Amino acid sequence: MMDPPNLMNGEVLPLAEVASIPIAEFREEIIESVERGARIAAFFGAGRKNDMVQLVCVLASDRHGTFSIISTQVSGHYESLTPVCEQAHLFEREVFEQWQIKPEGHPWLKPIRFQPPRTGKTSGNGPVGVCGVTDFFSMTGEDIHEVAVGPVHAGIIEPGHFRFQCHGEMVYHLEISLGYQHRGVERAMIGGPDKRTIHYAETLAGDTSVAHAVAYSRAIESLAKSRVSARSQVIRGIGQELERLANHVGDMGALAGDIGFLPTMSYCGRIRGDLLNATAEICGNRFGRGLVRPGGVGFDIDSATVGRILKRIEAAEDDAESAIALLWNTPSVLSRFEGTGAIDGETCESIGLVGVAARACGAERDVRKDFSYGIYRLSHIPISTWGTGDVFARAFVRWLEIQQSFAFVKDQLAALPAGGIMEPCGSLAPSHIVVSLVEGWRGEICHVAITDERGRIANWKIVDPSFHNWFGLAMALRNQQISDFPLCNKSFNLSYCGHDL
Repeated sequence: MMDPPNLMNGEVLPLAEVASIPIAEFREEIIESVERGARIAAFFGAGRKNDMVQLVCVLASDRHGTFSIISTQVSGHYESLTPVCEQAHLFEREVFEQWQIKPEGHPWLKPIRFQPPRTGKTSGNGPVGVCGVTDFFSMTGEDIHEVAVGPVHAGIIEPGHFRFQCHGEMVYHLEISLGYQHRGVERAMIGGPDKRTIHYAETLAGDTSVAHAVAYSRAIESLAKSRVSARSQVIRGIGQELERLANHVGDMGALAGDIGFLPTMSYCGRIRGDLLNATAEICGNRFGRGLVRPGGVGFDIDSATVGRILKRIEAAEDDAESAIALLWNTPSVLSRFEGTGAIDGETCESIGLVGVAARACGAERDVRKDFSYGIYRLSHIPISTWGTGDVFARAFVRWLEIQQSFAFVKDQLAALPAGGIMEPCGSLAPSHIVVSLVEGWRGEICHVAITDERGRIANWKIVDPSFHNWFGLAMALRNQQISDFPLCNKSFNLSYCGHDL
């Protein structure tokens, strides 16, 4: 086959130029690309015609900062990628659940969202969309026992089920079952864009409203050939880094709370609120809703607002430094963090971790550098990594990123360029595809938009970083004490709703 074109982040491609190849070549191309260092950024069913389902795969090359897009037509079944390409694990389960295309040889084919397949209910070996009805991995033997947690939890959080296979206190396997709140966001996007689609984007994972809104808006702007002013790009960057700061600081406090270290927990909870209020200074919403819109931003930052934000974040920076330094200076904290829930670099690469979880394993993987966009093309943030892959590494990478984000926000506020904040967005290019990557605070966010012949949204695929990283949490619990689960879970702090969409 001819090599598929290499695309930049946000570059549009006519659907006629997407490489369509036989399923055997499609499978081989994915396997060989991953072996050469590429990652599966998205893999999904894009539609059905007669008995054939179109599968699309987006392969991202961090080293080159480019994508390739390949597709195939398949009916009924194909040879699974998962046994030789672990990154395909959840993607293939999703395709089977949605489209009833069976990856033969997949080691654990079960629903991931309990949604009805797009062909309606089936009998026999297909999923029927009954929430929570599935088979779970089990172990047998003397002194083996099973611990089930959720889907209803003691805290005010979304539902998710965790099932531990244990020998004494030792966890041999953790199975994570989600999908209890599947909302159908991707289907709701079809037929847009309209006044609702931006709201679907910025509420699909509420603690990542700004980053998902940026990913959505960049896709729309690319398809509409719309420009975004320099001032708007800077304000978007400020919004994204304030979002990162609030969540990272909150996570540092939550990690402290999980080991009963109350000083840092108490302070970081308050500091997180101060940082959320800094975002509210811009747009009136603490989670940044309404800030980002296709064509620019919905709110400007005048000199008085700059002063108020700087006052807030400078105070928050001083307080965060004091509160978080307590963690690194307390031996009992370090003894709980170090060596707990470790993932090695080989596992990180094989399952395709992204974001903090990947950088804590030593991987220099960050969309802001590898697939730079917006203000990050001009103002680079150093990538923070650590090499031990444990709870300490995931906490310490957060602390390093907190320091980088504080510096970035202050620098950008001090040098806001002149100009407007909104440019018009026209109609979308018909029969085109675009991939929009953004680095959310958890990691890589991927939005893939496909338009029909009328320039309306025909398919919108969203891959939240949690989709890549939930299996990383399962791997982190292997051969750990079951009492380490809350700490490991918080060190990843993944999104239920970002997965369930």
